[in-house]
Amino acid sequence: MPVHLNTAGAGLMPDAVVDAMTDCLRGEARDGAYETELRHADTLDKGVYESLARVLDAPAEDLALFDSATRAWTSAVTALPLSARDRIWITPYEYAGNLILWTELRRRTGVRIEVVPLLPGGDLDVEWMRNSIREDVAVVSVPHVPSGCGIVHPVEEIGQLLAPWPCLYLVDACQSVGQLPVSVRDIGCDLLTGAGRKFLRGPRGTGFAYIGPRLRERAHPPFHDLHVADMTSGTTYQVHTEGSRRFEYAERSAAAVMGLDAALRYQLRRTESAVEPSGSPLRDLVRAAVEELPGIRLVDPGTHHASIVTFVCDHAPAPRLRDELAARGVNVWVAQGSHTPLFMRSEGVDHAVRVAPHHYNTPEDVAVFARELRAILA
Repeated sequence: MPVHLNTAGAGLMPDAVVDAMTDCLRGEARDGAYETELRHADTLDKGVYESLARVLDAPAEDLALFDSATRAWTSAVTALPLSARDRIWITPYEYAGNLILWTELRRRTGVRIEVVPLLPGGDLDVEWMRNSIREDVAVVSVPHVPSGCGIVHPVEEIGQLLAPWPCLYLVDACQSVGQLPVSVRDIGCDLLTGAGRKFLRGPRGTGFAYIGPRLRERAHPPFHDLHVADMTSGTTYQVHTEGSRRFEYAERSAAAVMGLDAALRYQLRRTESAVEPSGSPLRDLVRAAVEELPGIRLVDPGTHHASIVTFVCDHAPAPRLRDELAARGVNVWVAQGSHTPLFMRSEGVDHAVRVAPHHYNTPEDVAVFARELRAILA
């Protein structure tokens, strides 16, 4: 088995997740997809939402499932009635997929995109936000943990700052759900999106969103699928839910949803009996191992950090290091500067090595990584 240090890309699925998915697929092959879906209806229609509600500390009726975090984000954001009067705040750490959408919305509607400044060490300038917020700020978008580096943003503090204002607060939690405590109630956001495949250790092709009541009141989805709407005449239809599932699509992989539910329940069993740490001792070991090597530059902004360490090597490109480490049985990944373009360009980073340990890793795994990296660079 390789040493897997690429959980920020996709985590290793527990046996319970694999078993849930293969059982569903075997049922579809043996009995039929509709029949298998009916057999698992309690989980697919109710249980998975209840499990997600416990993980996110959010009401189940405010949750929706999608085939990716990007689909979750775009389904909610594109339903907002934005105009040229609106200001949108993003951070330099905005994920490129979200940034592409903001750019397109600016082209279509004329919204003004403004970037929250950073303090010298890389933290968000929360005081600037406090002093600059006005009624015409319509949306504030913050990643809890960005894709390209391990900084943890103070999403709860920002939520408290924004609470008296009418702006919608959006949080990208793709890299935090499963490795950090995430409470929608404590954050106070209107939208929180995540992916099943990363630190939650669910399957690819799964994403989810908390879509709060304030956002739902303002949003106008262009389409409602059959699982939430019925034709009432030849020219009219009726949506029979006010909850967040009206943003979903009816067609989805039952096996993937069963796998996501198993991953959520696995996460709950692992964490509900203990408080999750705010950082990672393994991250500190990775950082120390990397920092001692010559020609290495850490891309490590901020005061608070999650289990992601990113670095650039002066004399070895990131794709080469990824490939050579893989050949030696160690999985890391390449953080592309274009995926967090505003911050990475300011740092002069096109590609970097991203190392992301998780709870299934050990100090011995980090020692293997450090030994093989030293051998490659020798």
